[in-house]
Amino acid sequence: MAITETSRSSDELPVTNADSSVNNASTAKKLTLVPLVFLIYFEVAGGPFGEEPAVQAAGPLLAILGFLIFPFIWSVPEALITAELSTAFPGNGGFVIWAHRAFGSFVGSMMGSLKFLSGVINVASFPVLCVTYLDKLFPVLESGWPRNVCIFASTVVLSFLNYTGLAIVGYAAVVLGLVSLSPFLVMSAMAIPKIKPHRWGSLGNKKKDWNLYFNTLFWNLNFWDNVSTLAGEVDKPQTTFPLALLIAVIFTCVAYLIPLFAVTGAVSVDQSRWENGFHAEAAEMIAGKWLKIWIEIGAVLSSIGLFEAQLSSSAYQLEGMAELGFLPKFFGVRSKWFNTPWVGILISALMSLGLSYMDFTDIISSANFLYTLGMFLEFASFIWLRKKLPELKRPYRVPLRIPGLVILCLVPSAFLMLIIVFATKIVYLVSGIMTVGAIGWYFLINYFRRKKIFEFNEDTYDLDHNVNGGEHPKEDDHDS
Repeated sequence: MAITETSRSSDELPVTNADSSVNNASTAKKLTLVPLVFLIYFEVAGGPFGEEPAVQAAGPLLAILGFLIFPFIWSVPEALITAELSTAFPGNGGFVIWAHRAFGSFVGSMMGSLKFLSGVINVASFPVLCVTYLDKLFPVLESGWPRNVCIFASTVVLSFLNYTGLAIVGYAAVVLGLVSLSPFLVMSAMAIPKIKPHRWGSLGNKKKDWNLYFNTLFWNLNFWDNVSTLAGEVDKPQTTFPLALLIAVIFTCVAYLIPLFAVTGAVSVDQSRWENGFHAEAAEMIAGKWLKIWIEIGAVLSSIGLFEAQLSSSAYQLEGMAELGFLPKFFGVRSKWFNTPWVGILISALMSLGLSYMDFTDIISSANFLYTLGMFLEFASFIWLRKKLPELKRPYRVPLRIPGLVILCLVPSAFLMLIIVFATKIVYLVSGIMTVGAIGWYFLINYFRRKKIFEFNEDTYDLDHNVNGGEHPKEDDHDS
């Protein structure tokens, strides 16, 4: 959508851009509370599938403590920040708008590139996870061309479902979430008579693999801010977002902890067996093969929900970046039939398909590393926006002044440093190449804009010429 008013102040631009993405989708059915809760759930978790390597890496006790403590030092702060900034800037640009408003177009572009790359890498992991569970039922899928064909086919089919509309994806997420969790509730209930509490205190019998441990926790409990890129598609986002995030945080933590307590307490096996997919084997030990099959079916459904939620975030992020002028306008083109950003869906799906043939551990580690770099920018943007724009209307506001906000961000930042320290060489290589590529992409896009090779919205240009202009009155010394 062309921008005709180029004289607007920097304070008005991002809200207008957010609204433009909403207006562009005015005919689309909006997301309401329950579908949004389950979309957030699938952005972050999708069930206890994938938590098993934490036990393999550090033993039952540290795995349980990790899933008990990590939500308070990571998930809650990230959800609070997402709630405040998504309600202040309710547009599909999400975290890109936040960084753009705080520091200008270069940081906004870097934020968008890092988060998008981490997102599509993360999307790539779900067809792999899906096939990993299926190969326990169909051994032919363990390797070779049958496995590759299955990954390709599942990516294509699920991408088409995403194309049919976010409202459909949202209600599908509700069904997928309830159905995929049901076998874990049955397994946990049947495990109660077999639980021996002393097993929860075991530290394991092998050397700690801290890289696997921290990456497993991080991968299973991050991406809370991804839903911000869907803010323009949410009904009454100022009130719906905070409540949806609160419910999703509680729901997600409980969904991880109940099966973890049940299985570690009821089943005694060698620690090395706790790899992805072990919950299905534990279900067979606890109740029989029928429950194992049920959990494997649930894992496939969960992977579908995870894929759909995170592909949606990546696609709508590209649309939001096009609205803001970070990408050519054609990135924001919507389908005439379903009013979905089909270009964003296509690009995200193709990139994730190419990445899905990497090793699974390298996939999640690379996604975590890039996401970590983006989160440093997000924390800085959050604090700086409080200082820079104290008068900005914030329908939800984290009830802390700036010193408290700094502490709120420093605690998870310390954990982010652990992700960086424990990364492997291949992760450094992949993430380094992509980070350099993100920097180059910013200058390439500016070249395209100067040479008028593609058509752009000019909001990025306008905002950068006003981003430091004007004084912002303080809000009764609220954050001083």
